[in-house]
Amino acid sequence: MYVVMNELHVPKQAKDHLSSRFGNAAENMKKVPGCLEFMFLGNEDEDGKQVVFTKWETKEHYEEWLHSDAFKNAHKEKRESKEKGPTTGNELNAYTVIHQS
Repeated sequence: MYVVMNELHVPKQAKDHLSSRFGNAAENMKKVPGCLEFMFLGNEDEDGKQVVFTKWETKEHYEEWLHSDAFKNAHKEKRESKEKGPTTGNELNAYTVIHQS
């Protein structure tokens, strides 16, 4: 199993907008081969962070999604927008699951 967490740095005023965008993504991710779980997390104690958590059957499934039309479509709005996106940065972390209960 493979887990990817993308920590998004988000100004307080953009959190609701970003949350609604990822609400649509949650349904779409159910259709992605190999994606076991998708969560969009809001940090209660910090205004500046939100996390996209995905769990995959394998690293290869995740990488296939990165190169898929589904990924391109999910990020189309960001690519086509002339305006600056709602995030000010991000930190991507990936893990192989060693133990699970």
